[in-house]
Amino acid sequence: MTPQPNPEAGAAVKAADRAHVFHSWSAQELIDPLAVAGAEGSYFWDYDGRRYLDFTSGLVYTNIGYQHPKVVAAIQEQAARMTTFAPAFAVEARSEAARLIAERTPGDLDKIFFTNGGADAVEHALRMARLHTGRPKVLSAYRSYHGGTQQAVNVTGDPRRWASDSGTAGVVHFWAPFLYRSRFYAETEEQECARALEHLETTIAFEGPSTIAAIILETIPGTAGIMPPPPGYLAGVRELCDKHGIVLVLDEVMAGFGRTGTWFAADLYDVVPDLMTFAKGVNSGYVPLGGVAISPEIAAGFATRPYPGGLTYSGHPLACAAAVATINVMEEEGVVQNAASLGASVVGPGLRELAGRHPSVGEVRGTGMFWAVELVRDRETREPLVPYNASGEANAPMAAFAAAAKKAGLWPFVNMNRTHVVPPLNTGEAELKEGLAALDAALSVADEYVR
Repeated sequence: MTPQPNPEAGAAVKAADRAHVFHSWSAQELIDPLAVAGAEGSYFWDYDGRRYLDFTSGLVYTNIGYQHPKVVAAIQEQAARMTTFAPAFAVEARSEAARLIAERTPGDLDKIFFTNGGADAVEHALRMARLHTGRPKVLSAYRSYHGGTQQAVNVTGDPRRWASDSGTAGVVHFWAPFLYRSRFYAETEEQECARALEHLETTIAFEGPSTIAAIILETIPGTAGIMPPPPGYLAGVRELCDKHGIVLVLDEVMAGFGRTGTWFAADLYDVVPDLMTFAKGVNSGYVPLGGVAISPEIAAGFATRPYPGGLTYSGHPLACAAAVATINVMEEEGVVQNAASLGASVVGPGLRELAGRHPSVGEVRGTGMFWAVELVRDRETREPLVPYNASGEANAPMAAFAAAAKKAGLWPFVNMNRTHVVPPLNTGEAELKEGLAALDAALSVADEYVR
């Protein structure tokens, strides 16, 4: 679709937004939201007709891009047949979505509890773990994000937790492995893995294994930095959970449904959790949907006693119809394979080539269509380009980088001192190279801040 400029309409949209919309994670008078006129595939555009290649996939959820005609048609058809129905009934779209998801989840996670998104999926997974074990505590990692609701934000390990941290939510944080910024003075991935597992085992021992219901981990942490765990780490966590009767919860809200070049990131590590949360890519974010995939053992615990939780819109027919269509599109069009192939042949090599030419790049890491570029002032000391949780003038270098990317026609995902490369999974090779060229130009601006 060719964008048609209409600045008057854009001004009206912007005025109504500023008058009435309260935006998340923002100081309301300090933001200037872009008024978006339309989107298609891997692009969106504003009311001035300026088009952007979206390297954010919305919030890392438009895994099949914007406005895929087969998914749009499925939503329209479902709306004409049955727009909504209460969750206590068996509905075709809901049943089929659950079946298709269960076919792709690792191991025997065959029961699906539907939620409205990722945060409430985490809420319910942790509730299930506590009810299953009869224990109060949850262990979660620093450098993580699990959602904005009360329990989900308390298990989160980044600054968004601070304002809502109750201090009594039964949550204990620990350090997960991340060699580039190791907390364990490790020099190799093997050392990082061994020392991170020793640290976790010690944390379990000192907290009391009999008090711990669950360990929750993003299989590959997303917003916190896209940090693939070293080989053996998740298997080691699985062993510790089995040893102490602790429920292993893997959060695949961002990493799931093809983002890593496999249906789920857990497939890369051959690990099966007891509970797994999902959302975002399950239906490319076209209609809000999330859920929890549940092991037989935990599901059996609620065979004859009610599960004390539910949602009015659990398994909403429109959302489930979108999920069915999305999963079928991903199969028919080889979307997961595309993410794996072009991630390995275009994105990874392209980012590493940029790293070789730009002194502001400290590290490139990732897999599939799930990459992070760590920006630094000094490669030797690894000093971040901006301080942790920087804002205002302290964040000026990253703001300049983002502005340069947008000027080049690329909408970047920027968090702290990183830019994440997370385009739709069906983005083509030419589009990816277009985005890498724009990143090249923006990194030249970041280079100006290198010591």
